[in-house]
Amino acid sequence: MDFNYHIHSKKRSTHVQKIKNWGLRFDWKSFLKKYKLLLLGIIITLFATTSQPSFTLYLASYLLVGNKVYLTIFHNLRSKKILDENFLMFIATVGAFSIGDYYEAVSVMLLYQIGEIFQDYAVDRSRQSISDLLDLRVDVAHVVTGNLIKTVPGDQVNLGDQIIIKPGERTPLDGILIEGESYLDASALTGESMLQFVSVGNAVFAGCINTFALIKIQVTETASTSTISRILELVENAAAKKAQGEKFITKFAKIYTPVVLILALLIGVLPPLVSGAEGSVWIYRAFVFLLASCPCALVISIPLGFFAGIGGAAKQGIVIKGANYLEALNQVHTVVFDKTGTLTKGKFTVSQIHPLNISEDEFIKLAAHGESQSNHPIATSIVQAYSGKIETNLISHYKEVAGRGIEAQFDGKQIVMGNRHLMRDHDIEVPNIKAYSETVIHMIVNGDYKGYLLISDQLKATSKQAICELKAEGVNKIVMLTGDNQQVAEKVGKELEIEQVHAQLLPHQKVEEVEHLLSQLPHNKKLMFVGDGLNDAPVLARADIGVAMGGIGSDAAIEAADIVLMKDDPLSLVRALHKSRQTKTLLYQNIVFAIGIKVIIMGLSLFGLATMWLAVFGDVGVTILAVLNSIRAIKEK
Repeated sequence: MDFNYHIHSKKRSTHVQKIKNWGLRFDWKSFLKKYKLLLLGIIITLFATTSQPSFTLYLASYLLVGNKVYLTIFHNLRSKKILDENFLMFIATVGAFSIGDYYEAVSVMLLYQIGEIFQDYAVDRSRQSISDLLDLRVDVAHVVTGNLIKTVPGDQVNLGDQIIIKPGERTPLDGILIEGESYLDASALTGESMLQFVSVGNAVFAGCINTFALIKIQVTETASTSTISRILELVENAAAKKAQGEKFITKFAKIYTPVVLILALLIGVLPPLVSGAEGSVWIYRAFVFLLASCPCALVISIPLGFFAGIGGAAKQGIVIKGANYLEALNQVHTVVFDKTGTLTKGKFTVSQIHPLNISEDEFIKLAAHGESQSNHPIATSIVQAYSGKIETNLISHYKEVAGRGIEAQFDGKQIVMGNRHLMRDHDIEVPNIKAYSETVIHMIVNGDYKGYLLISDQLKATSKQAICELKAEGVNKIVMLTGDNQQVAEKVGKELEIEQVHAQLLPHQKVEEVEHLLSQLPHNKKLMFVGDGLNDAPVLARADIGVAMGGIGSDAAIEAADIVLMKDDPLSLVRALHKSRQTKTLLYQNIVFAIGIKVIIMGLSLFGLATMWLAVFGDVGVTILAVLNSIRAIKEK
């Protein structure tokens, strides 16, 4: 069987409907329509065995029972990919016919086809985890136009439109809440079971369930660019990036099939030529050997295992962009963390203001207007500390100095805000402030130093636990890189027991540090960088595995990262490692089990102790068990 788990976006709605039906109900009409030839073949077989055995009846039942195999071989011939399990099955059963074993040939083909049905069912059931994610997309939205509410397709809603979401409905698009308040269930997106309270001004993301009261939002993203659409695209396209294990199995199958064909030929021809043994006996043993050698279990269960692992991770709010990244998690040696927004909450507050030759009110007013054009968390906290209205029409010549601060003009005044390095760039000497847990932001107005303010941040509740668990999982080195000052960085590093801390780094200096750490990695080991996706795109792209923390709604995270942790929790990183290792364990179990059983049956066939029945049962049975074992990766661990 051909296992294809890529879902094309343009046909998503059709696939969603199919997926929703898989395993939920049994459709007899569809089953009879799909397998009518197989069922007819079974009836003829039963008639042939209860009457005088007839070559014609057996041939008719054989042709009907194996119709799918013949069609597959025909299509394979056109694409020059003939050497697969269908071809092996065809050769073996035709061989059985040639030596007069009509009943066994038909029975073996029938058993194989029944096994294929079970395999299809098991594979389809594995896709059910992705159906939950696919079903997050809402096809319609209730648009408010004056006093009217009109239900329209989601792709017809424009930026700036106002839509309402009723209790029990999913949010169809991203937006800002402009009326009402409620609790949203974002568990399908983030894996977080706790409801999120939202009120006027809060961001609302597509795919969340409104659980409490009617709310109105103003749309900020279209259907094609909404958070859920981007996530769905990532998960759907994950299949395009194969893991080394999948690539190996593909190459293995191409070499393996011709080899077993040659071996089977030798088994059937050499003994009669060398020792004069009965030819039909060794030909039969060769066909049994051929059937037992089918690599179905490996060819199907390996890619399915990776797919199930990606689906299981998605259920926990971990979006992995490809099987290659899921596999690479097993090789992580060094984990590099950004600080702000990754290990800390990134929700800064202005804790102290120290103006110089200026009033406190005037100081915070100038500071807020200067920082108002920046989306950095520190800038946001300064703006929030100002109670007045931001007069954007009076702001001009805004410039952000990477890793240092900002420069801007407000109401004719030249404002410079940032760290001591930016102050020195403007030939201003600042006092040495001993702030061990706060960030110091200095301000210059028209070339004069006007004082500083302190910005405080807090560690995330799970940061220390995540660091401890990463070490327990075998991560050899943990490093923190930050643009913050050395004292704050060292304090955070000490609290979290991080061995290496590098502070006051510009974005390009972070890349340089990662380059240095990459050069120190042992062979076949990986470096993972974890950032908040706001200003870490260069480092996320350079690391072996880039992980965006709390990536929901962040374009930079979605684009640059290889893995996106939708839940803003460092422990999700540990869960990603667990999922990778669980998937690896299951795949190794499949490989050992499948090869072991096949070697035993192939060995028995050489001594005449195995029949075609046993060979096909071993092939189909092992495949079904391997598939069922692979889909265990969907479950949480």
